[in-house]
Amino acid sequence: MSITTPNAGHATVVAAEAAELVEMPSGPAFQLLADASATEGALGANRLSLTTGADGAEPHYHALSAELFYVLDGAAEFLLKDQMITVVTGGLVVVPPRMPHAFGAAPATSADLLVVIAPGIERFGYFRRLQRIALGLDLAESLLPEQERYDVHLVQSAAWQTARTT
Repeated sequence: MSITTPNAGHATVVAAEAAELVEMPSGPAFQLLADASATEGALGANRLSLTTGADGAEPHYHALSAELFYVLDGAAEFLLKDQMITVVTGGLVVVPPRMPHAFGAAPATSADLLVVIAPGIERFGYFRRLQRIALGLDLAESLLPEQERYDVHLVQSAAWQTARTT
């Protein structure tokens, strides 16, 4: 729902029950809060609930946007360039454009994250596509031609592979 105020643009208000929930078969779930079109391009926001030790995103970077992660509950493990860090409840991570990063729930714990990307990119379609891939309805390779559209550019990271497989 958008609320219009005179000469001030639009405020975006999303009731929890109105947010679309995109669940993955392995347990993680995206609560889609606001896409760029709902915020006049200012930002995009979602809430990501990760089951114990689950990956949130493989190594990637955003060419156009910064990404903010606020740990609402639990502990999350982040790759920032080639450094691994763990952030617990109440911690904040801001990743600048073009910095390779990845994230997931820390081993033996779950994580609940608020994720904000600014400026906003229309990315709800990306999360829906991830669900289709997880369900076996699309191939992972189908996202490769969409990297520019969603500003999600996949990269390789030995540090991430080592940390997440040990």
